[in-house]
Amino acid sequence: MKVGIDTFGCGHGRSGIGTYLVSLCAHLPDDGTFQFELFGSEMDRYTYNRDKNIGYAGISAPDNPAFERLWHLFQAQGFIKKKRYDCVLFPAGPQLLQRAYSFPAAAVVHEHLSLRLKTRSNWFSNTRVLAGLKRVARVIAPSQFVRKDLMGLGIDGAKIEVVHNGIDHALFCPRSGPEDAPIDTKPFAVKRPYFVYVTSLSGPEKKHVELIQAFNLFKLNTGLPHRLVLAGSDGPGLPAARAAAQKSPFTSDILLTGYFPHEGLPQLYAGADAFVFPASGEGSALPVIEAMAVGIPCVCSRGGVLPEIAGNHALFFTSGDAVDIALGLEKIVSDGELRKTLVSGGLEWTRRFTWEKTARRTLDVLQSIC
Repeated sequence: MKVGIDTFGCGHGRSGIGTYLVSLCAHLPDDGTFQFELFGSEMDRYTYNRDKNIGYAGISAPDNPAFERLWHLFQAQGFIKKKRYDCVLFPAGPQLLQRAYSFPAAAVVHEHLSLRLKTRSNWFSNTRVLAGLKRVARVIAPSQFVRKDLMGLGIDGAKIEVVHNGIDHALFCPRSGPEDAPIDTKPFAVKRPYFVYVTSLSGPEKKHVELIQAFNLFKLNTGLPHRLVLAGSDGPGLPAARAAAQKSPFTSDILLTGYFPHEGLPQLYAGADAFVFPASGEGSALPVIEAMAVGIPCVCSRGGVLPEIAGNHALFFTSGDAVDIALGLEKIVSDGELRKTLVSGGLEWTRRFTWEKTARRTLDVLQSIC
């Protein structure tokens, strides 16, 4: 069975979708049942298959989202037919769908799609996204939350399969070291104590501004020496977050790192007093379970997928409410028993999330459509 895997739209491995694809590829089986081949921009020939020898079909294309959309609309069908794939996986899901499918295909939807469509006023583009999802053979969702959201948009629930994302437990595991030593995560050295939030600065739905406002209140109310580390790729939300940080009376305690290498995240998590996740429209919230697996408490929004993905092992607050977020930060640093309970529960909870399971379930979905 020959499986094609589309790498377009995955941010050259520097986005959440890119991290997903790197991890998925690293755990695909070598038992001879499947023959895998990645295809996409020539510049990504070694991006997603660095941990496993998977074939790659490079396409000479400018690094341009508009070109990639046009390629999927007008050239992908011919390319896939020529490659004779038995089925195709589209990890970037709704970003790069086609007008029709003459081959079995599955699209992965990582996001709270109805929220994205609501905030984007391009009617034609929104219509094309939904039409593509309705025509594809299967849709893979990383959570029940995303599945219900897609059904609300008119996608047939019978063809939506929930496959939770995994984590690399060899990488994301408890770590120890001197509590007063700075965390050296090149190219940054972060002085303790600090809170950390890891996600791209893609827009206001990530709630960076509200978190900075909450951090200001936390500092004013407690006088504690904590810092706030915001790690994630730059995006449209950067100007607002940067402006909020610069206006803060504690601006010297706020660090925006930009893109942060995935392999450096465990050390960054391990040095933090808590992981904070204020975004409310997430579809998978993978950094939350990564932080739990490292052994730090998580303080999360109670919106979106968070209650599903974190279970009862996080301290929840109202997303967008700076006062409630600040109260959560105060509680997590002052209540030692709560911290212990959340850490121990989180470690046990995250054992159920593995990339081996994710890869196996994904292949089960692909086999079901071939």
